Amino acid sequence: MKQISSVQNPFIKSLVQLQEKAKARKQSGTFLIEGLREITLATKGGYSIETILFVPEIVNLSQIQALTNQNIDYIEITKDVYQKLAYRDTTEGVLAVAKTKSLQLKDLNLSKNPLILVAEAIEKPGNIGAMLRTADAANIDAVIIANPKSDLYNPNVVRSSVGCLFTRQIATDTTENVIAFLKENNINFYSATLQNSTAYHTQNYNEPTALVVGTEATGLTQAWREQSTSNIIIPMQGEIDSMNVSVAAAILLFEAKRQRGFNL
Repeated sequence: MKQISSVQNPFIKSLVQLQEKAKARKQSGTFLIEGLREITLATKGGYSIETILFVPEIVNLSQIQALTNQNIDYIEITKDVYQKLAYRDTTEGVLAVAKTKSLQLKDLNLSKNPLILVAEAIEKPGNIGAMLRTADAANIDAVIIANPKSDLYNPNVVRSSVGCLFTRQIATDTTENVIAFLKENNINFYSATLQNSTAYHTQNYNEPTALVVGTEATGLTQAWREQSTSNIIIPMQGEIDSMNVSVAAAILLFEAKRQRGFNL
């Protein structure tokens, strides 16, 4: 089995670039996954794993091999090399190099009565990760990122989603194309916005539905406000008129789930 003990190793340097640079991830079509749970979820979600690097003093090979039956290259690394590559502070001792997936709208496989979360122009990876966790908890069909501002394979998205990046279908495209996709598939979409909106809980989400949220600073673009089935708002009683986008998404999704018979 191959062993790497130097942080100056060319392969290790290339992996550092994967962690730090979206351009490197795009050019190679690969990204890093950290942790046994996350690697397990990625494998279950159909991601192809190319290489697994592990620290034998922390995790043994048999634990890792039990995760997947894919043909994988295994490399033993030292703790120093692991710390060079690891994004999180915790020391799980295992990383995987995985291939990225196509994130095209046409690849989504929706149910007959889909429930979808659409998020427009979300910049903070932590918010994306939090929304993916909510999407997994609510067991919705898909998450669509319109006008993406952050690379979905950013290590902070992987970390903050605790692997839920791999458990839901995800697509990205322009706002115009996402709206066209929803209309073509006869999916009602409800835009969370302050303008010309009604209370979110007064709407019927029992038919094919997409719930649309935007940034806390600027909200949704005009196209969503003008073309939505209805504009909706979460009534608030405090001094400010907005809340964290991932919190808003959770409230809307679980109202839809409640209407569809999910017991809260």
